[in-house]
Amino acid sequence: MSKPLKQIHLAAHFPGVNNTTVWSDPEAGSHIEFSSFAHFARTAERAKFDFLFLAEGLRLREQGGKIYDLDVVGRPDTFTVLAALAAVTERLGLTGTINSTFNEPYEVARQFASLDHLSAGRAAWNVVTSWDAFTGENFRRGGFLPQEERYSRAKEFLATANELFDSWQGDEITAGQETGTFLSDAKAGAFVHTGQHFDIEGRFNVPRSPQGRPVIFQAGDSDEGREFAAAAADAIFSRHATLDAGQAFYTDVKSRLAAYGRRPDQLLILPAASFVLGDTDAEAEELAKEVRRQQVSGATALRHLEFVWNRDLSAYDPEGPLPDIDPDVDGTHISQGRAQVRMYRDPLATARAWRELAAANNWSIRDLVIETGNRQNFVGSPATVARTINEYVQSDAADGFTLVPHITPTGLDAFADRVVPLLQEQGVFRADYEGTTLRDHLGLDTPGLTGP
Repeated sequence: MSKPLKQIHLAAHFPGVNNTTVWSDPEAGSHIEFSSFAHFARTAERAKFDFLFLAEGLRLREQGGKIYDLDVVGRPDTFTVLAALAAVTERLGLTGTINSTFNEPYEVARQFASLDHLSAGRAAWNVVTSWDAFTGENFRRGGFLPQEERYSRAKEFLATANELFDSWQGDEITAGQETGTFLSDAKAGAFVHTGQHFDIEGRFNVPRSPQGRPVIFQAGDSDEGREFAAAAADAIFSRHATLDAGQAFYTDVKSRLAAYGRRPDQLLILPAASFVLGDTDAEAEELAKEVRRQQVSGATALRHLEFVWNRDLSAYDPEGPLPDIDPDVDGTHISQGRAQVRMYRDPLATARAWRELAAANNWSIRDLVIETGNRQNFVGSPATVARTINEYVQSDAADGFTLVPHITPTGLDAFADRVVPLLQEQGVFRADYEGTTLRDHLGLDTPGLTGP
């Protein structure tokens, strides 16, 4: 007996400070003006996507002591944008990345509960940590936390926020005009939390919101991140670009849920995925090459090489050979605020491997960065892309995908118009929303006061 087809979950990521976005393309729009976010969100909602996702950084990145302006630099506050989008959409979920290292549980819980009210139950929180002292300089207490302490704080941060969400039962507001009584429970919003990272006591001033708590996302690939997701998240992002890698990640994370009394369907795996569409597969492949050249300019290639070499390489020709000097492994890192620097644990070994690759393939610096960097996940005609996405989901490499177009705000339009109808024809994607909240869209339970 064949197993039933899984329903695909789709989300839209408005990319920001990364070189996925080709902001220099004539078709690209503003990353500041609200009209860009509104167009993107309305396209996602028209296509019946589960949610829109916004990432957020807490400081402008630097390289060599200068602002890194080869990517998009700066963007409006996430909560402000999502609250505004709540007014121009009706069903689309609204997911924001909010840091647990430099914020406080009370203010974040208040903001998410408010967003959930304003959107009638469509709020979601991507819980992240911050790893560098560079970002910490923007905050009074500054500094940074070792990885184990970052996740310890994040776990307690989320647990504390949940206590605040749950400090209202949901039936306290009676607003009795005849009796003159607004609240039926004088203890509404009361909370006490004492722990390693937080010691707070008071009254939470936002009544229980439509979802009870926002949907919780997690975006870490470390062992600590996977365990945190298994214990507390509703969905997890990942970066696994191949079917085999996706299946291995899916199996590993889902297998951790039982230890926390959770079912596999209580945590969704929604990897980030880029795409390039063409009328034919061959056309899409050619277009994908052009996009990669746009994403990795000569200047960008040199800056990326500096992540490993930790040296100023501006004097090198990006169309020439790799440097014959070794990386500097002793000095303060040249790049500030870039998560990529953590990918290269052994710069000397990475440099050796890259030199061998470049020599074997006659690659320039730019060629190497293009060929070894993140590639588009789905490239082809609409039929090919639809078929491949469905294959990944039905093969348990993912429960769906968070799509990252290379052009904003119009880069999602073609996918919505040409790929989504094919998935709907196959019976693996909704023709319309069946519920009103993001938990409805994702098939998640609404947590009770004693729920997970």
